Amino acid sequence: MLQLLILHLVVAVVAPACMKLWGRRFFLALALVPASAAVWAGMQTQEVLAGNHPAVSVAWVPTLDLSLTFRLDTLSWLMVLLVGGIGALVLVYCAAYFSATAKGLGRFAGVFVAFAGSMLGLVTTDNTLLLYVFWELTTITSFLLIGHYHDRQSSRRAAVQALVVTTFGGLGMLAGFIALGEVEGGSYSLRELVANPPTGGIVPVAVALVLLGAVTKSALIPFHFWLPSAMAAPTPVSAYLHAAAMVKAGVYLVARLAPGFADVPLWRWTLLLLGAGTLLLGGYRSLRQHDLKLLLAFGTVSQLGFIILLVGFGTNAAALAGLALLGAHALFKACLFLVVGTIDWSVGTRDLRELTGMARRMPLTALSAAIATASMVGLPVTAGYLAKEAALESMLHGDGFGKAALVAIVLGSMLTFAYGVRFMWGAFASKPGVEPPTAQRASRVITTPAAVLAAATVAVGFLPGSLEHVLAPYADTYPGEPGHLTLWAGPGPALYLTLLVVAVGTLMFLARRPIERAQDSLWDFGGAAAAYRKIVLGTERLAADVTAVTQRGSLPAYLSTILVTTVGLVGGGAIGFATLPADVRLWDSGVQAAVVVVICVAAFLTARARRRLKAVLLVGVTGYGVALIYELQGAPDLALTQVLVETITLVVFILVLRRLPAYFSNRPLVASRWLRAAIGAVSGITVAGLAMVAAGSRVHAPVSVDFAEEAYEYGYGRNVVNVTLVDIRAWDTMGEISVLLAAATGVASLIFLRARASKIDRATKLSADQQAKVWRTPAPERNAQLYQRLAAQAQEPEGDRGRQWLSAIPTLAPQRRSVIFEVGTRLIFHTMVLFSIYLLLAGHNQPGGGFAGGLIAGIALTVRYLAGGRYELGEALPVQAGWLLGSGLFLSAGAGAIPLFFGGDVLQSVLVQADLGIMGELKLVSTIFFDVGVYLVVVGLVLDILRTLGAEIDRQGEREGDAAPDVPFDSPEVTSDDVAPEAAPAGRTGATRPTDGGAR
Repeated sequence: MLQLLILHLVVAVVAPACMKLWGRRFFLALALVPASAAVWAGMQTQEVLAGNHPAVSVAWVPTLDLSLTFRLDTLSWLMVLLVGGIGALVLVYCAAYFSATAKGLGRFAGVFVAFAGSMLGLVTTDNTLLLYVFWELTTITSFLLIGHYHDRQSSRRAAVQALVVTTFGGLGMLAGFIALGEVEGGSYSLRELVANPPTGGIVPVAVALVLLGAVTKSALIPFHFWLPSAMAAPTPVSAYLHAAAMVKAGVYLVARLAPGFADVPLWRWTLLLLGAGTLLLGGYRSLRQHDLKLLLAFGTVSQLGFIILLVGFGTNAAALAGLALLGAHALFKACLFLVVGTIDWSVGTRDLRELTGMARRMPLTALSAAIATASMVGLPVTAGYLAKEAALESMLHGDGFGKAALVAIVLGSMLTFAYGVRFMWGAFASKPGVEPPTAQRASRVITTPAAVLAAATVAVGFLPGSLEHVLAPYADTYPGEPGHLTLWAGPGPALYLTLLVVAVGTLMFLARRPIERAQDSLWDFGGAAAAYRKIVLGTERLAADVTAVTQRGSLPAYLSTILVTTVGLVGGGAIGFATLPADVRLWDSGVQAAVVVVICVAAFLTARARRRLKAVLLVGVTGYGVALIYELQGAPDLALTQVLVETITLVVFILVLRRLPAYFSNRPLVASRWLRAAIGAVSGITVAGLAMVAAGSRVHAPVSVDFAEEAYEYGYGRNVVNVTLVDIRAWDTMGEISVLLAAATGVASLIFLRARASKIDRATKLSADQQAKVWRTPAPERNAQLYQRLAAQAQEPEGDRGRQWLSAIPTLAPQRRSVIFEVGTRLIFHTMVLFSIYLLLAGHNQPGGGFAGGLIAGIALTVRYLAGGRYELGEALPVQAGWLLGSGLFLSAGAGAIPLFFGGDVLQSVLVQADLGIMGELKLVSTIFFDVGVYLVVVGLVLDILRTLGAEIDRQGEREGDAAPDVPFDSPEVTSDDVAPEAAPAGRTGATRPTDGGAR
């Protein structure tokens, strides 16, 4: 099972690239992936029937007794056959359905296979938390598939609607699963929950939350409206997601839990009312649809209510009928959707009022549709007939619930028969007065999948005994008398009810026009769809009102609110319930006290400063002071990291300050200043008090006491800090570097005015003419001479130009150069890079690590940028920052899986030792790859900051005329004609003002 899931994942990743190479023919190869799941399930049939359910379990979080557990029983076996088999046929269908020039096929193929893999995991896992993970993966992939035509508003709206509704239900389901797992006698195993269901307490609430997930996923009222809207998706998506796979997830969940929870009163009443109501409402709405696809969509809603009513009813006979109907529905409804897609593909319309004579033009498609429709309405000899007859028989001998369900089933079957005949008439009948469609295409590839599904429907219908044999083990998990699947049970109530359904359904079809007029005359109140739109609109308005009150655009107001809340809640709680320690030692040495005094003075002067640069430098003093405190306390690793972070932070501040006024805005009123000072003082006292309270309240030994020993025993390193980051608390580090990546993305989105992945500015890619261009602004004679000298230098042979310490020096105007800085950069850059690599490799046993090493490398890049400009930065590291960020995150995540190949657990360290002879002994710990990932993320973050707050702001300043360009008008977006002579400030030609140029 794990191999099949990995296969789906790998193919989903490579599918877009393969689709570009081979085009839509690659769909035929992709069909082998879900087909492999169906073949594997078929090979396990004997084991499943014998009760030897194949299973696999991989430890996930052993301390919480959580594992990746997968199991194949009768219900999972049937679902895997449907998900895999129908998925393969739909992919074959896609090879003809989509045109060779269709856009986004690579993305569509990858997401489709990912959805199939998610459904495979969903129906085979035995862990409720893992089921939720796969549940949400199907939600996300279905969102992408429904919104495939993203340039259409209807597709985008339908995708968002499906996402919101199903995610809402999924979150409720997660809460229910957690409650069932934590309640007394509960479990996170589906098998254990069904075998020994917990009772009492919050179990009814938990069951209601789980049912919320099933109801939203399977589009039962009042959440049924998202499914017809989802018909904006391509027809292959409708045939797979909305007939055979996604909407069956809710049915599967109900069927999985029903043997254990059907006796809960809430369960039975909920599914009876929602299932019966959906059955009737969907059939009623189908009778008034003119779009064949919408007609089938509302019919699907109706059938889903029917299936859930049966599998959730709680008796053996009903469960057997429900499981048979689940399989039959997947076959006939997927077939009918493919038929509609074929008609639309062939003649360009799905409107039944515009179709006529299609049976003669498309005989094989018409035959497939007739068989599937017969199965849908319950005519012999089809799979649908076996299920419907068994459903009627199961309810005839039931209690009051059974009688109510029987009435709903009979009425719903009448509606189904009516809209089923209406579908066949609308799609294939010859209608007088209707012009036959002129355009017509034909393809054996596009008609074959529907024909195969129709043939399977008939084949199953001819084998009731075999079908009952394979489904009975699941039905036997329910109480009550066993049911039966049969083609002929003799005269009896079930037969008479079937005849009544056929007669009334035929009359309703014959009276279709009066029924349509009657439906049109009824008051259309909008229903659940209108309620959804009102809720969304109301939420948006409420959010706007709340935002208008709370988000006033004042950073001091925001910070004051946060601090006052913290002081009031946390500080108040500490005063009321905590006690200060009896013995408080203020410092260990006078040096510590002196450093604290310097920090306090710097902080006070920062609050008093009016110049921005002065304030930034004073903040830096406080940061370096904290680093000194770390060092005095014997924490060199923390001190090193603090110094490096403070350095990078200062650079970022200064880069931003280039685009801000030199001074802060007008100072606040005296009363406001005293209020802010009071908030700051009270907040500081509160934090200090909390630190003392926390230290004095400890009654147990801290968990970190054993870190030193565990770091060496389990992490194979002596640097406790680094081993903690990459091994003991690696999950925390994963979250932190993910935040770094998100921060880099956010900064870039705020700064870039062009595509973020635009070409990298590199000096070696510029010609001599580009390097020697003169900014077309009237200039004093002295600057003109400087530019002439630069132009002449650029025309000289490379060997005659003299020493160039940095590659991009020819791109700089002479007045922007600093030879001392250039020489110093040339001397220390490579040393800094080597030192960063040393810190990376030595950090497991010595001070350092990936984070510190990445910061050193980032500072080296910063020095290079400050010395030579954005073109020098491009020469220093000519790669996109996104590649470093993504590769680092991928490598860190992948490093956690390395132990699995050595028989270990996720994120467990693996030690590889080898004797290299004269070269010494090799000792390699797998966490080094995690550290390398952290290193790449940090370097990528710094590079992204330099490209955004540095190089991109440089480019924007040049374009606006606020700064001299490195190479005038090298960017394709800007030409010399874009800058008027008056664009440069008076008295300046190409040189920056002192306040602007001082950043370099």
